[in-house]
This record gives sequence, structure tokens and C-alpha cells, in this order.
Amino acid sequence: MKWKMFAILAVMFLIAAPVFAADGGASTYSPKDWKPVFAGVGMAIASGLCGLGQGRAVAGSAEAMARNPGAIAAIRGALILGLVLIESLALYTLVIIYSVN
Repeated sequence: MKWKMFAILAVMFLIAAPVFAADGGASTYSPKDWKPVFAGVGMAIASGLCGLGQGRAVAGSAEAMARNPGAIAAIRGALILGLVLIESLALYTLVIIYSVN
């Protein structure tokens, strides 16, 4: 199934290649034009991975609380600290993206 999807995408990109051909005039392409696109991709990757990390942290802490109810306060404190640090990574990425653009 993966190879089929890869082949379909490859054919689509090859068919679309003439669309991007120059018409003989001066090119107005600038690498700066792609900065917002790559910034958006970077933020999407950072947010997705932070979401995965937060999900794993919450799942692990819920399991730990279920196994040892006496340590709920300590586990909750460590969980909140971990979630804050994970979320700060996404916010740092957002700040970097806005400072680059």
C-alpha cells in the first residue's frame, strides 16, 4: 500500500513539473518566499511531537498513580513539571519561527 501511494505521488509530481517551467522571462523566485512554508512545517512537526510526548507522559503518570496511590502528590508534581517543559518546547519553536520571519 505504501509503494502504491508513493508511485501515485511520484507520477503526480512528474505530471505537474511542466507547470513550474519558466516562460522565458526573468525569474522572480526568491528563497525568502519559502520561509513561511518551512516555518509552518517546522511548527507542525514540533507541535505533533510535543503532543505525542504529552500523551505518553500522561499515560505513564496515570499508570503510576494507579499502581501506587500513596505517591499521587509526587507523581502529579512531576507530571505538571514535565508537561510544562514539553509545552515550552513548542512555544520556543513558535518564538523562533516568528523571529526568523
